[in-house]
Amino acid sequence: MSLFENDQVEFLDDSNEIRLVIVKSIEEEISLYNVIDKKAIEKIQSQKKSIEEGSREWEILYRKYYNEEIQKLGKLVE
Repeated sequence: MSLFENDQVEFLDDSNEIRLVIVKSIEEEISLYNVIDKKAIEKIQSQKKSIEEGSREWEILYRKYYNEEIQKLGKLVE
């Protein structure tokens, strides 16, 4: 049984409006993580030493820089 079918739950807004707010929130979150991804990659590419994407070193740096960017935003690190 979904929340919309539950008699004990009352929504103050139309179900479609609720869905639109949820979709917008998810899209904003995805966009934010895409920006963080790009920043992490840019930091790796700015290294003096060329680091091959997909290498162990690249993966370690990517995780490090990605987590640093997330922490700057106060997000939880997975």
